[in-house]
Amino acid sequence: MRRPAISILLLLSLFCSLSAASSPATGAEVHLVRVDGVINPVMAEYIGKGIEEAEKGATALIIQLDTPGGLDPSMRDIVKAILSSRVPVVVHVAPSGARAASAGVFITYAAHLAAMAPGTNIGSAHPVPMGGGEMDEVMMKKVENDAVAYIKSIASKRGRNAEWAEKAVRESVNITAREALELGVIEFVVDSTEELLNRVDSKKVETVAGTRTLDTKGATVKEVEMGLRLKILNAISNPNVAYILMMIGLVGIYFELSNPGTIFPGVIGAISLILAFYAFQTLPVNYAGLALIGLSLIFFIAETQVISFGLLTIGGIISLVLGSLMLFESPLPFMRVSLGVLLPTVFIVSLAIVFMMYYAVRLHKKRPVSGLEGIVGEEGVVVERVDEKGGKVFVDGEYWYALSEEPLKKGTRVKVVDVKGFRLRVERIKKEDEQ
Repeated sequence: MRRPAISILLLLSLFCSLSAASSPATGAEVHLVRVDGVINPVMAEYIGKGIEEAEKGATALIIQLDTPGGLDPSMRDIVKAILSSRVPVVVHVAPSGARAASAGVFITYAAHLAAMAPGTNIGSAHPVPMGGGEMDEVMMKKVENDAVAYIKSIASKRGRNAEWAEKAVRESVNITAREALELGVIEFVVDSTEELLNRVDSKKVETVAGTRTLDTKGATVKEVEMGLRLKILNAISNPNVAYILMMIGLVGIYFELSNPGTIFPGVIGAISLILAFYAFQTLPVNYAGLALIGLSLIFFIAETQVISFGLLTIGGIISLVLGSLMLFESPLPFMRVSLGVLLPTVFIVSLAIVFMMYYAVRLHKKRPVSGLEGIVGEEGVVVERVDEKGGKVFVDGEYWYALSEEPLKKGTRVKVVDVKGFRLRVERIKKEDEQ
């Protein structure tokens, strides 16, 4: 009885050993960051923190990239972070349909290993002016030459095709994933992160910490989340969102200045303006457009204080429209406010301001409803004969001394037409007025 039991235990032990030997798990961990959108300071901070986290124990960092481009300073911050990384950085242009355009080309070239998914493209890295006004030919040439030298130095460090990189900058050429592989721009064409991990396994790369051999086959993939703060900052860096925030801020400030003491509109307006100004540092703001929008606010406020018969309102609306159209100047569509957002926003804001202005003017012209002036127009009854020398009336629940041009006997219905001191001037209500 004991021998069969021992044999079964031995077989089970052998089976478990074989199973453990065949398991692909390595215990390695690979971090993943997803870059989907414009390259701006928020994305630069996100990738920088991703690299810092990966350096604490990950075997590699994968940047899944899909970008139309972005700001040159932010792109350079990302490139510097990748080049100085102590952990291997793998850029994967994915999923299918994604692109690595403009700044994305530099980031892909800076990676220790680069891959693209089928159906993706890379290129169009020619620099463009991002502020108000055009560069002259000499300055544009300087910027272009600087970009060429920069990407060629990166290509030389990573052993990639420097000739094509120069064409991407000077001629804005664009190629597919398969063409990029053939030209030596990338190392792999892979469809998924799992396939990428298998392909880069055992590859040797040079980092600032020395030669590293990637151990990624069967590794656990940990996605590094952007975090709530960066998500909010990234959202408001969108030119459409920044523009709407500025409009909310202007309306809030206008309402607070027109109706001091309301508090809530002023608080919301101030917060919205601060968030909008944060976003402006990441966008090509034309300060002439910003000044026109500010001028429109001054016109709207002045309309409530000066009789201009609507001229200031018209000027404010024209200034608001022109300023909005001029606010962001860039040849890149993702750096401009969409007309589908701009026109409805201007219309709604103008309508709201005109309505509030009309309401404020009506309140200003409305007769007082409190104090001595508020009793003018009220009706009452004579309780003691009233004439030019005086008398007594009962108005609005109170007894008043009153004067009248014609003698009025007790019980006569009267209307208050004026107040002088604490004396009322009244007149008799004619019968046709009572009907």
